Amino acid sequence: MKKLIVLPMLMCLFVSCKENVGPNQLTEKEKNDGWVLLFDGKTMDNWKGYCKNAIPSAWSVTEDGTIHIAGSGKGEAGAHDGGDIITREKYGNFELSLEWKVSEGGNSGIFYLAQEICGNDSVPGDPIWKSSPEMQILDNEKHPDAKLGTDGNRQAGSLYDLIPANPQNAKPVGEWNQITITVYKGTVIHAMNGKNVVEYHLWTDDWKNMCANSKFADFPNFVNTAEEGYIGLQDHGDDVWFRNIKIRRL
Repeated sequence: MKKLIVLPMLMCLFVSCKENVGPNQLTEKEKNDGWVLLFDGKTMDNWKGYCKNAIPSAWSVTEDGTIHIAGSGKGEAGAHDGGDIITREKYGNFELSLEWKVSEGGNSGIFYLAQEICGNDSVPGDPIWKSSPEMQILDNEKHPDAKLGTDGNRQAGSLYDLIPANPQNAKPVGEWNQITITVYKGTVIHAMNGKNVVEYHLWTDDWKNMCANSKFADFPNFVNTAEEGYIGLQDHGDDVWFRNIKIRRL
């Protein structure tokens, strides 16, 4: 009896074949769908410090291919050469995908549609959070922010201080969380670990009313969020790691 030999490519006609790629790489399908890497696992060429030309030294690329922000030891009050980082390009309608993990008691965030408002000797600038919505990164078990705000709207995955992530499905400290942030003509969706957890609509009356009853009420660049802006990663003084950062324009 002759043995039936099925070539791998022919087998794909009968069963689903999935491309296996390592961290910080794109599949051929992702490339064809318009995805590009914002981090290749080796360099941070697509990033810069907020209102800086270079990357602050507290940020580094680890041997296992992650972007790491080193904690200051005293949270926001700690002194180190840090600060938020932003992409070198602006994005309007897009889908952003990445993975993050946080240290015990850690806090950070992912900004989008951010503006770079830098100061000078006579006019002060604005921090990134005054112009940009933020997807929260947090150790929900240990960090006090998890119990502040309203209805958990400062927990991981939430639109920080405005809309709580529902369901709240962040993984424990030390485990990777996969997120996507979709922005399209004012509609914004946060997804975390395979579930949509936040949806809202910029520039609407609901958005303006929500901002008016929040800490952002007096920040016009936040209330009138720009149609195009930078992606940002936050330095909140704690150790956080990022990988598989990719984006596609919509």
